[in-house]
Amino acid sequence: MLTYTLDNDNGKSLYIQLYEKIKADIINGELKKDERLPSKRAFAKNLGISVITVENAYSQLISEGYIYSVPKSGYFVSAIYAPFPSEKKDGNKQIYSSTHKIYKYNFASNGVRASNFPFSVWKKMLKVAFENPKEVMLPSDAGGINELRQALCKHLKEYRNMSVSPEQIIIGAGTEYLYSLIIQLLGFDKVYATENPGYGKISDIYSANGVKCVFVDTDGDGMRTDRLYESSAQIAHLSPSHHFPTGTVMSISRRYEMLNWASEDKSRYIIEDDYDSEFRFTGKPLPALQSIDGEGKVIYINTFTKSLSPAIRISYMVLPERMVEQFYKKLGFYSNTVSNFEQLTLALFIDEGYFEKHINRMRNYYKRIRNSLLSEIKNSRLSDKLSVLEEEAGLHFLVKVETDISDAELVKRAEKNGVKISCLSEYYRRNKKNAPKHIVIMNYSAIAKEDIAPAIKALDKCLED
Repeated sequence: MLTYTLDNDNGKSLYIQLYEKIKADIINGELKKDERLPSKRAFAKNLGISVITVENAYSQLISEGYIYSVPKSGYFVSAIYAPFPSEKKDGNKQIYSSTHKIYKYNFASNGVRASNFPFSVWKKMLKVAFENPKEVMLPSDAGGINELRQALCKHLKEYRNMSVSPEQIIIGAGTEYLYSLIIQLLGFDKVYATENPGYGKISDIYSANGVKCVFVDTDGDGMRTDRLYESSAQIAHLSPSHHFPTGTVMSISRRYEMLNWASEDKSRYIIEDDYDSEFRFTGKPLPALQSIDGEGKVIYINTFTKSLSPAIRISYMVLPERMVEQFYKKLGFYSNTVSNFEQLTLALFIDEGYFEKHINRMRNYYKRIRNSLLSEIKNSRLSDKLSVLEEEAGLHFLVKVETDISDAELVKRAEKNGVKISCLSEYYRRNKKNAPKHIVIMNYSAIAKEDIAPAIKALDKCLED
């Protein structure tokens, strides 16, 4: 007779405990194929439990296929063919963790400090969104809810000089998702060109989606069109308003060269990644490349990751008018990946003017952080070892370091002193040997003002020798 110890204080019902013990014995081979199990009454008496408890346990095992019943004969073990023995769990075994290492001072992060998020206003807008539960509970269009798309149309007209319709806007949870949609829309057979140097994650996403990605060199005006022609690419992924990591802005002549390149072949398109365009500290924001595109060759893409928070997984793209019908015919079956509540909350946040106020406040805040950082560098012992470049490069600037050590060693020394930095040479995907050396990218969006002075002192220690 099978005997198991069941615990009334276990937190699980007795039938679940019995079911799990019999199941484990079947999987481990303790109970063999076609072996007969005790009758319900005999089993219940032996274990000191009710017949209904045994009946419930048997019923669950039958429904999952571990045992079977034969009328007037009883219950029997089913044939279970496990591909391999169940691995015993080791409580001390180290498993993979994707948790990012936390640094005391991080100049490589493009994150946003939680203290800068407008929680009170967001909560207020979310409450308003919940006042119309029936409306937001309806399935949304594949491109997103109309309220947010209309709000974005107004915003883009006022701040990026873009005249678009709500139908052209596609909302998605993160730019990575939108990139995958673009690839499906334009074709897996196309060659995609990204900037060199450039943000490596973009090319990684293209590669992960199974398309060919080439790297095209840049100069002081942006991606070089002569190198783009040589690459034989059909799609060019650009960040004309603010290139990362160099911080350069594409000249107007280069912009027209890019548009001419795209217009020469019907299969060519430009993806305009409007990264960080809201945080230009001198002059007015530059017009978007899309706003001077007369032939529908530019797919504009932007996100609220930098302007609000990476936790707000809302991004959007603006398709050329002629591609809207194609999108819905080919990809309209997709469900939108952003909840209606979040979309409506953001729409209200924009329509009520809170987004504009937030951007203005954050622009002033980041300008103060940048000025404090530059001042600290100037007044530190590092002043004769560092030369600041590209001060107007959005939420980061470049620093030339006078040193003989390699970039890898510089990063390693900084890490030992609790400082996370990255060098410009890390962002070159081709011609790495010719990449500029000893240029550090100082991204200050995630640094607190009170941490600036100790962070610079920690960096000073890296160059003591």
